[in-house]
Amino acid sequence: MSKNKLEDYTEAEFLAFITKIFDVDYGTEQLVDDAVSEFEHLTQHPDGSNLIYYPKDNNDDSPEGVLERVKKWRAKNGLPLFKK
Repeated sequence: MSKNKLEDYTEAEFLAFITKIFDVDYGTEQLVDDAVSEFEHLTQHPDGSNLIYYPKDNNDDSPEGVLERVKKWRAKNGLPLFKK
């Protein structure tokens, strides 16, 4: 998707991006790695890709669950969310 900031995405676009990572819907392993790196850059969440691959106990491990944790953490830290 290659947008520079999380706030360049609508919530629906970012959910689609997370879902694509979950579905490994990329042509090569390098493209998957690039998408995960982009996710880490965009979210700025300290857990990074662990949100996707190693969620903490009792966390919803679906794309929607990851999205909710990103939103909650960014709001708590005063970081912007999605464009309308």
